[in-house]
Formats: sequence, structure tokens, C-alpha cells
Amino acid sequence: MIQRIQSIYLLLVALLSGGLVFILNFWNDSEGKTWYILDFLNYNSLLIKSIAIVFWLVVLLAILSLFSFKKRKFQININRINILINFILFGTLVYQLLNLSGETLVSEKGIGCFLPLVSIVLLVFANFAIQKDENLVKSVDRLR
Repeated sequence: MIQRIQSIYLLLVALLSGGLVFILNFWNDSEGKTWYILDFLNYNSLLIKSIAIVFWLVVLLAILSLFSFKKRKFQININRINILINFILFGTLVYQLLNLSGETLVSEKGIGCFLPLVSIVLLVFANFAIQKDENLVKSVDRLR
């Protein structure tokens, strides 16, 4: 049901985490190489590889929540798990950014690291809208 506002929020989360990671860079290293999400899969560190995998997990959870519109409580719980995963992802990205050397000639931090924060805000808005629908359904049930 795409006409509900929470469905639009969830679709935006899926598009941001699944689509913009290919456009927005995460950082540039000292050799001038720009790092995107697919470059993380080719890196030797397990922590860097897990960042790419977690981005895809966020997309899958947002799509799962989008298509489970008949189960509102399940949808809220999936969104809460997704918010928690986004907080962990943001913390991991900040940790990696702080470990990048800032004294090199070309080292630059990209804007792609802030995508989890945008996803968190959209997921919170979606949860508010889902809870509003749940309260509406409960109030109608009381009238019967």
C-alpha cells in the first residue's frame, strides 16, 4: 500500500541505503582513490566488509517492513531493529572515519557516511505513522 505515508518513508529508506551508496562516496584515501560501498567488499578488513553487508541488511529490512503492512506491530518491531542496526552502522562508520589519517595530502571524508542518520530519521517517522494507524484501528474496534 504505497498510498500510506509510512510506506513512502520506508521506500525512501530502501532507496537511500540501496541506491545512494553507489553515488555518494564514503571517503577518499591518501592515494586519491574514492571509496564507494562496493569497494568495501574488496577490502581485507572484516569490519570494512561488514559495513557493505549491513547496508544491504538495512535495505532488506526496510523492504520487509514495507510489504508487511497488514501486521503493524511486526512492522514497528522490524523498524526498531532497523534503527538499532543503523545506529551500529553509523558508529562503525564514524570509527572508521576517525581512524583515517587526516594529515595526508588528499584524505577527505565523504557525505555517504551520514546516510544511516537520514535512515534513522525516516524510520522514526515511519514508526510514528504506523503507531498512529494502530491507534486508529484500536479506536474503531472499541466502537463496535
